Amino acid sequence: MPFQPDPVWLLARVFGPAAGFLLTLVSAAGSADFQTLKGHGGPVMDIDVSLETGQVATASFDNSVGIWKDRAPQWLEGHAAAVKVVQFLDGSHLVSGGDDNELILWNTRDNSHRVLEGHTAKIMGLAVSPDKTTIASASWDARVGLWPVAGGEPAYLAGHAAGVNAVAFSKDGRQLYSASVDGSIKLWDLATQSEKRVVDRNGFGINVIAIGGEGDRESWIAYGSQDGVTRIVDIETGERLHDFTFERRPILAMAVSPDGSRLATGDGHGYITVFDTTSWALETDFRAALKGPIWALAFSKDGDVLHAGGIENIVYSWPLADLATFDPMATETPQFLKKPEEMSNGERQFARKCSICHALTGDTARKAGPTLHNIFGRRAGTIPDYPYSATLSGSDIVWSETTIDQLFLDGPDHYIPGSKMPMQRIVEQQDRDDLIDYLKSATAPSEGDTQ
Repeated sequence: MPFQPDPVWLLARVFGPAAGFLLTLVSAAGSADFQTLKGHGGPVMDIDVSLETGQVATASFDNSVGIWKDRAPQWLEGHAAAVKVVQFLDGSHLVSGGDDNELILWNTRDNSHRVLEGHTAKIMGLAVSPDKTTIASASWDARVGLWPVAGGEPAYLAGHAAGVNAVAFSKDGRQLYSASVDGSIKLWDLATQSEKRVVDRNGFGINVIAIGGEGDRESWIAYGSQDGVTRIVDIETGERLHDFTFERRPILAMAVSPDGSRLATGDGHGYITVFDTTSWALETDFRAALKGPIWALAFSKDGDVLHAGGIENIVYSWPLADLATFDPMATETPQFLKKPEEMSNGERQFARKCSICHALTGDTARKAGPTLHNIFGRRAGTIPDYPYSATLSGSDIVWSETTIDQLFLDGPDHYIPGSKMPMQRIVEQQDRDDLIDYLKSATAPSEGDTQ
């Protein structure tokens, strides 16, 4: 029988003596009551729940991971771009991945972390092996990464023709499933690190997958695709067992309850759908958000609560038994989703280009970018405690009508090479003028403010 290292020993090798102590925490939503988790400064991209402690972890567009205890967040800061995915290893260790192409392995007891580098495009999916020794990552560089938790060089599985969106280990940990923008689901043998077969091939890209079945082996795989289909496939035969479509696309989130009895999906129209995995009967089809998609879903440790995140900065935690009786989230339209006719042209330019990353007031720091409050006359890279790139930290740029105009004329990637700002331009002079006029009004210091 091959040597199987003890997971606690492995984690101790990585993080030191503190790793031997599992964190005992109260679930952020352990009872079947409606709750919200508030604090992120951007949309919630992923949610995971520790099956040891019931604790909730969230990944956000604001570049951070939140760990929630009694609805109070512990922030894990280290990513240089939006965090797309997060997964617990145990009660005090987790891994996250994002648009900065990096994975970070966290110890929540002391906030220490280790960066895992090697992918050349953003990380879209994560999975942890059943024995906690290996992390699998799905990347848009068309590869799957295999990362030893104890340290060492990663291995890569290459074979997809486009970006990989999702990965899942088999129940025995010997095989791995991967799903891609190329529309295929592949099964990999981890002992030989080779492709075994294509489980299914879809005409549209596959965004999310989940596996299930009774006993020690999985019997079905579910996936959600760009064309809005949720499909259930027999893993052994490849037979398509069930197809569900509600003319809503795409399917963006998927979760299986801890006991395997329910499958939940979230789509681009803001609906959450829950299926019974024994009969594949539809249990609930719930309008969860009035505006925007559902990007993140996770069941509570006991399976009684469903956590969901989307375009808002808030996680909603609904009792599953009464899911359809609640009002939808995102009842107020985020600025970047307002109708054009509801805004002036300057506000519209800010909403489309800036609002998801930047606040206009001085008291909302949890955004992907620094606040624009009092921006005119301020030297770039000088907001205290904001983790600027090295380019901006040493910049001589002073923000003014002229420099802001040039920023959007050239695009941040040309005007400030190396900046974390996304690549975008505002081509029309009138649009830039209107944005600057709006910013001059909206970011002006109020009485009592200091520059």
